[in-house]
Amino acid sequence: MAEPSTRPAVVDDAFVMAAHGILAGLVAGGAALGWVEPPDVGEVAELFGRVAAAVADGDGALRAAYDGDRLVGLGYWLRYARPTHRPNADLQKIAVAADVHGRGIGRALTVALVDDARRAGIEVLTLDARGDNHNALHLYQSLDFQVYGRLPRFVAVGERRFDKVLLMLDLRPATS
Repeated sequence: MAEPSTRPAVVDDAFVMAAHGILAGLVAGGAALGWVEPPDVGEVAELFGRVAAAVADGDGALRAAYDGDRLVGLGYWLRYARPTHRPNADLQKIAVAADVHGRGIGRALTVALVDDARRAGIEVLTLDARGDNHNALHLYQSLDFQVYGRLPRFVAVGERRFDKVLLMLDLRPATS
């Protein structure tokens, strides 16, 4: 893949199956995506059904990266549901197939999602990452996300514990 290309995703059976392959493979390899065990296809279909509904309502954005016809990465953000938090959104997943790591796909997805958030009028885009996910933390900080908190030993994976690092990107216009 020469240049990663991202576009808004269409959630259909092919997308769900390809997304399942990426997510299940990454989780099986120990990735920090919110599951301890690889999700089944039904879980992935349900997740992206909810994301697609939020996107249709203007409450989210879903991006996909392709190498030709092959889905190689995906990411999404969702607007907060609480009325007092509605101007803000949470970047909930960025996932790139293991065999194409290091090619700028995660960066391209994140940049596209930040641009989508700006266009949607999102004021603050938040995310969290597992403390041992150094590549992701480096990526987000290189895109001006700021760490605003850390919950020590918060994430449980069996007997192991990891910090949860909280980051935010302020998209509000600068005030003078």
